[in-house]
Amino acid sequence: MSGRFFCINCKKYIFPVNMLKAIIVDDEDKAIKSLSWELSNFNDEVEIANTFSNPEKALDFINNNEIDCLFLDIEMPTMDGFQFIEKLPRKDFAIVITTAYNEYAIEALKKEAIDYLLKPVDTDDLEQCLKKVTKFNTRIAKVDTDQKFEKILFNFNQRLSEKKIVINADGKLIFLKPDEIVCVESDGNYSSIHTTDAKKIVVTKKLKEVNSLLPEDMFFRIHNSYIINLNKVKEYYKTDGYVILEMNHKIPVSRQKKTEFLDKF
Repeated sequence: MSGRFFCINCKKYIFPVNMLKAIIVDDEDKAIKSLSWELSNFNDEVEIANTFSNPEKALDFINNNEIDCLFLDIEMPTMDGFQFIEKLPRKDFAIVITTAYNEYAIEALKKEAIDYLLKPVDTDDLEQCLKKVTKFNTRIAKVDTDQKFEKILFNFNQRLSEKKIVINADGKLIFLKPDEIVCVESDGNYSSIHTTDAKKIVVTKKLKEVNSLLPEDMFFRIHNSYIINLNKVKEYYKTDGYVILEMNHKIPVSRQKKTEFLDKF
């Protein structure tokens, strides 16, 4: 959500479609009504999802509902605002402290509140506060989107690694998972595939052809005569220029490929 702006042609404020979903927690009904009235000035920007004078009920609501902002009183008899913050099941929303005492401001910010409002709440202060809340939620939304993308990418790579490679050898089709291949060695017009169960499968394909069948993120042509599974690398000897793979395969590293190889890790 972005801030409201004034439309000259239609002579009224224009508000974004997405509203902030907020709750108010305060032990005083008068304070709840006052803040609710102030927020009504931003009724196209803020939706008051609920109000609570009982902190425990508020915690239960947060545990079962998505919100964008929490307006929280500090001075409450059964549980003060700082104790309330400590008990929050999650903190993926903006926290705004409401208090009549200015000395709570610094402590409030230390407790992960993005802002504080002095009672009685001033409209201009509230407007500036809502801008901070909007900015906070925009940042959270971006992080959430990035995490979702990373999860999708991870799942895609998982499926890719599980997809079997079809090898035509000895008059039959052999189905191999990429992770079952340790390395591939060139032998002229033939290639030898070395597997994790110590088998050697000879195919009538050049190394370049075999390389085209393998997932690029898992395999690397480290030498003119060798392709290795990067997940199988155990050791790299820089001075002598070779790697040790699982099953104790010793593979030379081409000088031209050295930098590219190291960049893979």
